[in-house]
Amino acid sequence: MQREIVLLHGWGMNKEVWQLIEVELKTAFNIPVKALNLPGFGGEPIKSEQYDLDTVVQSVADKVNANSIVVGWSLGGLVATRLATMYPDKVAHLILVSSNTQFCEDGTWPGIKGQVLEQFKAQLAKDSKKTIERFLAIQAMGSEHAKGDIKQLKSLLFQAPEPQEGALSAGLDILQNTDLKSEFAKLRCPMNGIFGRLDALVPPAVAAEMANINPQFGYEILPQASHAPFISHRDEFINYLKSTL
Repeated sequence: MQREIVLLHGWGMNKEVWQLIEVELKTAFNIPVKALNLPGFGGEPIKSEQYDLDTVVQSVADKVNANSIVVGWSLGGLVATRLATMYPDKVAHLILVSSNTQFCEDGTWPGIKGQVLEQFKAQLAKDSKKTIERFLAIQAMGSEHAKGDIKQLKSLLFQAPEPQEGALSAGLDILQNTDLKSEFAKLRCPMNGIFGRLDALVPPAVAAEMANINPQFGYEILPQASHAPFISHRDEFINYLKSTL
């Protein structure tokens, strides 16, 4: 079965966000590139009554060929990391984009403040569309072309059906409660990460911490990028992948 690049999106998003680099990836690596919707996002059905990280991974695994290069952005990075643990034959190379092994900070690990995620959950119950728009703004915060990034993200996002409420709420629970540090430490496939120094959701300090627990993890921090470097800094993003794959 031919090797391929699999792209996994973040919370509140869908596979359309990868449109801007799919063609460039195909050209750069001359292998198939496939973007997937996580269950409940972009029109992808939720097939299980339970919605947690493992059921999401199982849904994704059915569509991933053996020996794939799996690129996970933000929440998609948690899915990709657990996929590499549960189905090691499917992940030949793991690429994490603005992701974390534990998104919620504690005294020993950098991440998002728990109260920020709690606020999102409270707002989500009142107005999901407004909450996603606010989340988009946070993702681009600090980027040198934040307005343009938000506009592009919005236009791509709204090309697909709106996310289901259950997937949004459960997705926040996954971000708030998941800790994959011990799993990440045991992974033996090649692993790389790309981060933005201006990211308000994933502190760039995370990169060095992840390399500490698994020395196989190589990474780059883009000095002017925020949470969506594949949109704001496409050339640098593609060049980094070229240097690692």
